[in-house]
Amino acid sequence: MFDIAVETENGEKHVRPSEEDLTGLVRRIGAEGDRFLVLQRIPDLPSVFAQVWHAAGGHFQLEHRVGAPERHFETRLDGPERVAEVLAAWAGGETDWDAGLTWENMGFPAAPAVPELPQEVREELERRVRSLLVCGYDDRARLTRAVQEDVFDPAEHPVSREQAEALVDRLWLERVEEMAGWEGTTDPERITAAFAELDAAGIVAREHFTCCRSCGTAEIGAEDGADRALGFVFFHTRCTEGAADGGTLHLLYGGFDGAAETTAAVGEEVAGALRGQGLSVRWDGDPGQAILVTGLDWRRRLTG
Repeated sequence: MFDIAVETENGEKHVRPSEEDLTGLVRRIGAEGDRFLVLQRIPDLPSVFAQVWHAAGGHFQLEHRVGAPERHFETRLDGPERVAEVLAAWAGGETDWDAGLTWENMGFPAAPAVPELPQEVREELERRVRSLLVCGYDDRARLTRAVQEDVFDPAEHPVSREQAEALVDRLWLERVEEMAGWEGTTDPERITAAFAELDAAGIVAREHFTCCRSCGTAEIGAEDGADRALGFVFFHTRCTEGAADGGTLHLLYGGFDGAAETTAAVGEEVAGALRGQGLSVRWDGDPGQAILVTGLDWRRRLTG
Protein backbone atom coordinates (compact mmCIF):
# COMPACT_ATOMS: atom_id res chain seq x y z
CA MET A 1 0.00 0.00 0.00
CA PHE A 2 1.29 3.47 -0.87
CA ASP A 3 1.04 6.32 1.65
CA ILE A 4 -0.84 8.50 -0.81
CA ALA A 5 -4.37 9.66 -1.54
CA VAL A 6 -5.64 9.71 -5.13
CA GLU A 7 -8.48 12.01 -6.20
CA THR A 8 -10.32 11.61 -9.49
CA GLU A 9 -12.17 14.10 -11.67
CA ASN A 10 -15.48 12.45 -10.79
CA GLY A 11 -14.95 13.04 -7.06
CA GLU A 12 -13.66 9.67 -5.87
CA LYS A 13 -10.90 9.54 -3.25
CA HIS A 14 -8.73 6.43 -2.92
CA VAL A 15 -6.66 6.34 0.29
CA ARG A 16 -3.53 4.18 0.46
CA PRO A 17 -4.09 2.26 -2.78
CA SER A 18 -2.02 -0.76 -3.73
CA GLU A 19 0.17 -0.68 -6.83
CA GLU A 20 -2.47 -2.76 -8.59
CA ASP A 21 -5.20 -0.29 -7.61
CA LEU A 22 -3.13 2.67 -8.79
CA THR A 23 -2.43 0.99 -12.12
CA GLY A 24 -6.14 0.30 -12.54
CA LEU A 25 -6.98 3.96 -11.95
CA VAL A 26 -4.43 5.07 -14.57
CA ARG A 27 -5.78 2.61 -17.11
CA ARG A 28 -9.33 3.80 -16.42
CA ILE A 29 -9.00 7.53 -17.05
CA GLY A 30 -9.84 9.03 -20.40
CA ALA A 31 -13.62 9.28 -20.54
CA GLU A 32 -15.53 12.53 -20.17
CA GLY A 33 -15.71 13.44 -16.50
CA ASP A 34 -12.97 10.98 -15.57
CA ARG A 35 -9.86 12.32 -17.27
CA PHE A 36 -7.36 13.00 -14.49
CA LEU A 37 -5.85 11.78 -11.23
CA VAL A 38 -4.21 13.89 -8.51
CA LEU A 39 -1.83 12.13 -6.12
CA GLN A 40 -0.92 13.62 -2.73
CA ARG A 41 1.27 12.16 -0.04
CA ILE A 42 0.02 11.08 3.38
CA PRO A 43 0.46 13.24 5.32
CA ASP A 44 -0.26 15.86 2.70
CA LEU A 45 2.70 18.16 1.99
CA PRO A 46 1.87 21.68 0.77
CA SER A 47 2.32 22.05 -2.98
CA VAL A 48 3.87 18.60 -3.36
CA PHE A 49 1.87 16.39 -5.71
CA ALA A 50 1.80 14.43 -8.93
CA GLN A 51 -1.05 14.37 -11.44
CA VAL A 52 -1.92 12.93 -14.81
CA TRP A 53 -4.37 14.04 -17.48
CA HIS A 54 -5.61 11.83 -20.30
CA ALA A 55 -8.39 12.26 -22.83
CA ALA A 56 -9.42 9.22 -24.88
CA GLY A 57 -7.30 8.94 -28.01
CA GLY A 58 -4.60 11.30 -26.75
CA HIS A 59 -1.34 11.14 -24.86
CA PHE A 60 -0.92 11.13 -21.09
CA GLN A 61 0.27 14.44 -19.64
CA LEU A 62 2.15 13.69 -16.41
CA GLU A 63 3.01 16.53 -14.02
CA HIS A 64 4.62 16.97 -10.63
CA ARG A 65 5.34 19.87 -8.30
CA VAL A 66 7.92 20.19 -5.57
CA GLY A 67 6.79 23.15 -3.46
CA ALA A 68 6.93 26.49 -5.27
CA PRO A 69 4.92 27.12 -8.47
CA GLU A 70 8.12 27.62 -10.46
CA ARG A 71 9.05 24.00 -9.65
CA HIS A 72 6.14 22.48 -11.57
CA PHE A 73 7.19 20.12 -14.36
CA GLU A 74 5.49 18.07 -17.08
CA THR A 75 6.23 15.25 -19.48
CA ARG A 76 4.16 13.31 -22.00
CA LEU A 77 3.81 9.56 -22.33
CA ASP A 78 1.90 7.39 -24.79
CA GLY A 79 0.57 4.51 -22.70
CA PRO A 80 -0.88 3.87 -19.24
CA GLU A 81 1.62 1.18 -18.20
CA ARG A 82 4.61 3.53 -18.23
CA VAL A 83 2.56 6.24 -16.49
CA ALA A 84 1.53 3.81 -13.77
CA GLU A 85 5.15 2.68 -13.35
CA VAL A 86 6.37 6.27 -12.89
CA LEU A 87 3.57 7.18 -10.49
CA ALA A 88 4.20 4.05 -8.44
CA ALA A 89 7.85 5.05 -8.11
CA TRP A 90 6.78 8.56 -7.03
CA ALA A 91 4.28 7.13 -4.57
CA GLY A 92 6.89 4.79 -3.14
CA GLY A 93 9.34 7.63 -2.55
CA GLU A 94 12.05 6.24 -4.83
CA THR A 95 14.88 8.76 -5.16
CA ASP A 96 15.26 8.35 -8.92
CA TRP A 97 11.57 8.00 -9.73
CA ASP A 98 11.75 10.74 -12.40
CA ALA A 99 14.87 9.46 -14.17
CA GLY A 100 14.78 8.56 -17.85
CA LEU A 101 12.06 11.08 -18.73
CA THR A 102 12.26 14.46 -20.40
CA TRP A 103 10.71 17.01 -18.05
CA GLU A 104 9.80 20.56 -19.00
CA ASN A 105 9.21 23.39 -16.57
CA MET A 106 5.64 24.65 -17.02
CA GLY A 107 6.73 28.24 -16.49
CA PHE A 108 4.42 29.23 -13.66
CA PRO A 109 5.46 32.51 -12.01
CA ALA A 110 6.68 32.63 -8.44
CA ALA A 111 3.96 33.27 -5.87
CA PRO A 112 3.79 36.89 -4.69
CA ALA A 113 4.85 37.77 -1.16
CA VAL A 114 2.05 37.38 1.40
CA PRO A 115 1.40 40.38 3.68
CA GLU A 116 2.03 39.77 7.37
CA LEU A 117 -0.92 39.56 9.73
CA PRO A 118 -1.09 41.80 12.81
CA GLN A 119 0.71 40.06 15.66
CA GLU A 120 -2.31 39.70 17.96
CA VAL A 121 -4.41 38.31 15.10
CA ARG A 122 -1.68 35.90 14.01
CA GLU A 123 -1.10 34.60 17.54
CA GLU A 124 -4.79 33.89 18.11
CA LEU A 125 -5.08 32.14 14.75
CA GLU A 126 -2.01 30.07 15.51
CA ARG A 127 -3.49 28.93 18.82
CA ARG A 128 -6.65 27.75 17.11
CA VAL A 129 -4.88 25.99 14.25
CA ARG A 130 -2.48 24.21 16.60
CA SER A 131 -5.46 22.99 18.63
CA LEU A 132 -7.14 21.63 15.51
CA LEU A 133 -3.91 20.03 14.33
CA VAL A 134 -3.64 18.13 17.61
CA CYS A 135 -7.23 16.92 17.14
CA GLY A 136 -6.01 15.63 13.79
CA TYR A 137 -9.18 15.39 11.69
CA ASP A 138 -9.03 18.50 9.50
CA ASP A 139 -7.19 18.76 6.20
CA ARG A 140 -5.38 21.87 5.04
CA ALA A 141 -8.40 23.18 3.12
CA ARG A 142 -10.66 22.97 6.19
CA LEU A 143 -8.00 24.60 8.38
CA THR A 144 -7.67 27.42 5.86
CA ARG A 145 -11.42 28.05 5.99
CA ALA A 146 -11.28 28.01 9.80
CA VAL A 147 -8.57 30.68 9.77
CA GLN A 148 -10.64 32.87 7.48
CA GLU A 149 -14.08 32.33 9.01
CA ASP A 150 -14.13 30.71 12.44
CA VAL A 151 -11.80 32.67 14.72
CA PHE A 152 -12.50 36.32 13.93
CA ASP A 153 -15.35 38.15 12.29
CA PRO A 154 -14.07 38.62 8.71
CA ALA A 155 -15.42 42.17 8.74
CA GLU A 156 -13.38 42.99 11.84
CA HIS A 157 -10.15 41.13 11.02
CA PRO A 158 -10.12 40.11 7.35
CA VAL A 159 -7.70 37.31 6.49
CA SER A 160 -6.97 36.65 2.84
CA ARG A 161 -6.88 33.13 1.46
CA GLU A 162 -3.15 33.53 0.81
CA GLN A 163 -2.51 34.63 4.41
CA ALA A 164 -4.58 31.75 5.75
CA GLU A 165 -2.84 29.19 3.56
CA ALA A 166 0.62 30.45 4.51
CA LEU A 167 -0.16 30.24 8.23
CA VAL A 168 -1.78 26.81 7.94
CA ASP A 169 1.02 25.37 5.79
CA ARG A 170 3.70 26.55 8.21
CA LEU A 171 1.99 25.00 11.23
CA TRP A 172 1.02 21.88 9.28
CA LEU A 173 4.66 21.21 8.41
CA GLU A 174 5.65 21.74 12.05
CA ARG A 175 3.17 19.04 13.04
CA VAL A 176 4.34 16.70 10.25
CA GLU A 177 7.92 17.06 11.51
CA GLU A 178 6.75 16.28 15.04
CA MET A 179 4.89 13.19 13.79
CA ALA A 180 8.07 11.84 12.24
CA GLY A 181 9.26 10.91 15.72
CA TRP A 182 6.16 8.87 16.59
CA GLU A 183 6.50 5.12 16.61
CA GLY A 184 3.97 2.33 16.69
CA THR A 185 0.19 2.46 16.91
CA THR A 186 -1.26 5.51 18.64
CA ASP A 187 -4.37 5.66 20.83
CA PRO A 188 -6.48 7.45 18.19
CA GLU A 189 -5.53 4.73 15.72
CA ARG A 190 -6.74 2.16 18.24
CA ILE A 191 -10.04 4.02 18.46
CA THR A 192 -10.30 4.04 14.66
CA ALA A 193 -9.66 0.29 14.57
CA ALA A 194 -12.33 -0.34 17.22
CA PHE A 195 -14.82 1.83 15.34
CA ALA A 196 -14.11 0.00 12.08
CA GLU A 197 -14.77 -3.30 13.86
CA LEU A 198 -18.04 -1.98 15.28
CA ASP A 199 -19.16 -0.59 11.94
CA ALA A 200 -18.56 -3.96 10.30
CA ALA A 201 -20.53 -5.67 13.07
CA GLY A 202 -23.68 -3.59 12.58
CA ILE A 203 -23.13 -0.61 14.88
CA VAL A 204 -22.79 2.71 13.08
CA ALA A 205 -19.57 4.16 14.51
CA ARG A 206 -18.41 7.69 13.68
CA GLU A 207 -15.45 9.71 14.90
CA HIS A 208 -15.42 13.51 15.23
CA PHE A 209 -19.05 13.50 14.11
CA THR A 210 -20.98 16.81 14.06
CA CYS A 211 -20.54 19.70 16.48
CA CYS A 212 -22.51 18.50 19.52
CA ARG A 213 -24.58 15.72 21.06
CA SER A 214 -27.92 17.04 19.77
CA CYS A 215 -26.74 17.29 16.16
CA GLY A 216 -25.03 13.92 16.32
CA THR A 217 -28.08 12.14 17.71
CA ALA A 218 -30.28 13.80 15.08
CA GLU A 219 -28.00 12.96 12.16
CA ILE A 220 -26.54 9.54 12.93
CA GLY A 221 -29.65 7.78 11.62
CA ALA A 222 -28.95 9.10 8.13
CA GLU A 223 -25.48 7.55 7.97
CA ASP A 224 -24.72 4.67 5.63
CA GLY A 225 -25.90 1.36 7.04
CA ALA A 226 -28.10 2.88 9.75
CA ASP A 227 -31.22 1.28 8.28
CA ARG A 228 -29.70 -2.16 8.89
CA ALA A 229 -27.82 -1.45 12.13
CA LEU A 230 -28.64 -2.32 15.71
CA GLY A 231 -27.42 1.01 17.04
CA PHE A 232 -24.71 3.65 16.95
CA VAL A 233 -21.76 5.19 18.74
CA PHE A 234 -20.05 8.51 18.06
CA PHE A 235 -18.06 11.32 19.55
CA HIS A 236 -18.48 14.91 18.41
CA THR A 237 -15.92 17.62 17.79
CA ARG A 238 -16.07 19.00 21.33
CA CYS A 239 -15.37 15.51 22.67
CA THR A 240 -12.35 15.33 20.37
CA GLU A 241 -11.03 18.65 21.61
CA GLY A 242 -11.39 17.53 25.22
CA ALA A 243 -9.45 14.32 24.58
CA ALA A 244 -6.79 16.13 22.55
CA ASP A 245 -6.36 18.53 25.46
CA GLY A 246 -5.51 15.63 27.75
CA GLY A 247 -8.98 14.77 29.01
CA THR A 248 -11.31 11.79 28.83
CA LEU A 249 -13.06 10.91 25.57
CA HIS A 250 -16.84 10.72 25.96
CA LEU A 251 -18.64 8.30 23.65
CA LEU A 252 -22.35 8.66 22.95
CA TYR A 253 -24.26 5.55 21.90
CA GLY A 254 -27.71 4.05 21.65
CA GLY A 255 -30.03 1.62 19.94
CA PHE A 256 -32.04 2.73 16.95
CA ASP A 257 -35.17 1.20 18.45
CA GLY A 258 -34.87 3.43 21.54
CA ALA A 259 -35.06 0.53 24.00
CA ALA A 260 -32.84 0.62 27.08
CA GLU A 261 -31.98 -3.04 26.59
CA THR A 262 -30.73 -2.37 23.07
CA THR A 263 -28.74 0.62 24.21
CA ALA A 264 -27.11 -1.47 26.94
CA ALA A 265 -26.27 -4.18 24.40
CA VAL A 266 -24.70 -1.61 22.09
CA GLY A 267 -22.72 -0.23 25.03
CA GLU A 268 -21.37 -3.69 25.81
CA GLU A 269 -20.27 -4.13 22.20
CA VAL A 270 -18.58 -0.71 22.14
CA ALA A 271 -16.78 -1.19 25.45
CA GLY A 272 -15.62 -4.66 24.38
CA ALA A 273 -14.24 -3.42 21.05
CA LEU A 274 -12.31 -0.62 22.73
CA ARG A 275 -10.87 -2.89 25.40
CA GLY A 276 -9.94 -5.34 22.67
CA GLN A 277 -7.71 -2.63 21.23
CA GLY A 278 -5.95 -2.17 24.56
CA LEU A 279 -7.77 1.02 25.58
CA SER A 280 -8.89 1.84 29.10
CA VAL A 281 -12.70 2.10 29.37
CA ARG A 282 -14.83 3.31 32.26
CA TRP A 283 -18.49 2.25 32.04
CA ASP A 284 -20.62 0.37 34.55
CA GLY A 285 -23.21 -0.98 32.11
CA ASP A 286 -25.73 1.80 32.75
CA PRO A 287 -27.33 2.70 29.36
CA GLY A 288 -27.97 6.21 30.68
CA GLN A 289 -24.25 6.95 31.11
CA ALA A 290 -21.63 7.82 28.51
CA ILE A 291 -18.78 5.43 27.86
CA LEU A 292 -15.50 7.05 28.88
CA VAL A 293 -12.14 6.26 27.31
CA THR A 294 -9.47 7.28 29.81
CA GLY A 295 -5.69 7.66 29.95
CA LEU A 296 -5.37 8.60 26.29
CA ASP A 297 -2.18 9.85 24.68
CA TRP A 298 -3.83 11.75 21.85
CA ARG A 299 -1.45 11.61 18.89
CA ARG A 300 -3.54 11.40 15.75
CA ARG A 301 -1.54 11.32 12.57
CA LEU A 302 -2.53 13.86 9.92
CA THR A 303 -3.56 12.66 6.51
CA GLY A 304 -4.89 15.61 4.52
